[in-house]
Amino acid sequence: MKNILVPVGSSPNAVSHLQYAVDFARAFDAKLFVVQIYNIYSKAGTMIKVDEILERESLNFLKAHIAKVDTKGVEIYIKTYKGKLVETLEAKSKSLNIDLIMLEPRTNSVKEEVYLGKTSGRIIKQTNIPALIVPEGYIYKPIIYILMALKSAIIKKDDALKPLLDIKNQFKSIVNLLLVKTPFHNDGDFDIDEELKPIITNTTYAENATTFQGVLEHYKDNDPDLLCVVRRKRGFFNKLWEKNTILKKDFQSSTLPVLVLSGLK
Repeated sequence: MKNILVPVGSSPNAVSHLQYAVDFARAFDAKLFVVQIYNIYSKAGTMIKVDEILERESLNFLKAHIAKVDTKGVEIYIKTYKGKLVETLEAKSKSLNIDLIMLEPRTNSVKEEVYLGKTSGRIIKQTNIPALIVPEGYIYKPIIYILMALKSAIIKKDDALKPLLDIKNQFKSIVNLLLVKTPFHNDGDFDIDEELKPIITNTTYAENATTFQGVLEHYKDNDPDLLCVVRRKRGFFNKLWEKNTILKKDFQSSTLPVLVLSGLK
């Protein structure tokens, strides 16, 4: 894991989130790209130099946030981009060879009941970039126990497990697998792929309406430092993806980081 992207918004948790990102990047000797994306809706009479003004303000905003964290020798690159959020993030992640995008859960949401705000929810829902959702105010610590929740252990995409493998190798983590049988279960879904098998310590089988419900039932028993889930059309965030905003009452794991892989198939 060499390149980590951190979008920064107006959240009061932004400095704490940046400090976690720095500490995490330092463990991997990774570069940190701290970015802000702005958009302009042009109309008659708009000043010609609005772009320049917004870019300058955005850069100053990021520099002020960086100045508040202990960078610990991590290489940090500040970038501002004009464009639509999702399209710009995907394009820049590709051009910068980003391995992981690190997200705040609520970004600029002020509602206490919200787990994923609209911005972070859109990024998780609409992009295919591996993401780490870090709880508000969460202090960095080594990731020793990982709970990976899947409804199918079939892997078809190359490097689908790379972020998980990088974390496991770095921290010598123990990975426990939760396989959840849902109404969409197919024969062979529980045949653990040869790439996945060597990294799993224990496997638990459950039967629930969704992978999400299986996690709610079992994750506290595992007491993990990290929850790992996968993007699928009928995957972990299926029910929650009806809206970009995700409420804490619908996802009660607001006390540990969640690694969202880009998909196994």
